Amino acid sequence: MTMAQREITSECLLCKDNGELNPDAVGWSRRPFHVCNLHKHFPRKKKWNYWCVTGDRFLLSATIAHLDYLSLGAIYFLEYDTGRFAEQAAVKFFPRLPRMAETVDGTEHFSSRAANLVFECIESGVAMSLAFKRFDGKPFEASIEIKRPPGTENLNVVVPWNKRLFQFTSKHQCLPATGTLVWGNEKLVFAPGASFACLDFGRGVWPYNTAWNWAAFSGYSGADVIGINMGAKWTDGAGANENGILLNGRLHKIHEDIVFEYDGNDFMRPWRMRTQSSQTVRLEFAPFYEKAGALNLLVISAKTHQMFGRFSGILRVDGKPIAVDNVLGWAEEHQARW
Repeated sequence: MTMAQREITSECLLCKDNGELNPDAVGWSRRPFHVCNLHKHFPRKKKWNYWCVTGDRFLLSATIAHLDYLSLGAIYFLEYDTGRFAEQAAVKFFPRLPRMAETVDGTEHFSSRAANLVFECIESGVAMSLAFKRFDGKPFEASIEIKRPPGTENLNVVVPWNKRLFQFTSKHQCLPATGTLVWGNEKLVFAPGASFACLDFGRGVWPYNTAWNWAAFSGYSGADVIGINMGAKWTDGAGANENGILLNGRLHKIHEDIVFEYDGNDFMRPWRMRTQSSQTVRLEFAPFYEKAGALNLLVISAKTHQMFGRFSGILRVDGKPIAVDNVLGWAEEHQARW
């Protein structure tokens, strides 16, 4: 289905005074104009900043989140060739802090006895500092600088399930990154020119039962810098989607749905993504690692299959074909009661 939401071009509040969705906030934009003034709706409010930095040999993800009844600071690491993987999270129940920012350009901070995560907004972008007392049995620290090149656009969408349930999502691809990880006695470096950061910024009021697909990548097509964000399931029937191509810093919004084709019994088999009614997206995704997770706390549960792999195929921007050849990225299926 094709859905052409209106483009928002100036600052707006996400919520009305009573906590319901502001109708004037519904739409998409090339800049994060929304002020996410979430209030009321306990315990349905969800706020998160998810970063994933991909290098030529490994990736590192860091998340700060607040779900009303808990907050967390989490990281995970994956080395592509060896499959070395580690994950760690610190959780606080019914926390007062962190009070997460209402806008994308706010600084985020999570601190506990075991971990300290800071996403500091600076003039050039974001300075990320991470410290865990124990990460796979060893102390871990990371210092990463993420650039926001002047004029670079991003994908911002309000998904309106109804006036009481809604989500603002801001997806940022192709952000140049550099930095160093110190893990025990080991030092790992995100090399300049070969590393990109992706941000998933989310603020909203969610239904209890949720399912989604998400896929994204950042990389090169010849001399061009190309990225994409694709989503499905969670936006069905909402009159909005989170699909868009970023080419050399310019966003090209995809107004039609993208179909995810994969084997739910074997997530390591190739996936395919395609636009429903055009040739805009024709991609195949070959996973090389599955990050599977399951949580069951009676009233709260989640099941995730996040796949890391390589994308190949063709994207079309203004009718021009853009080749995608073995570009690193991820695709996932997520189901939750939260």
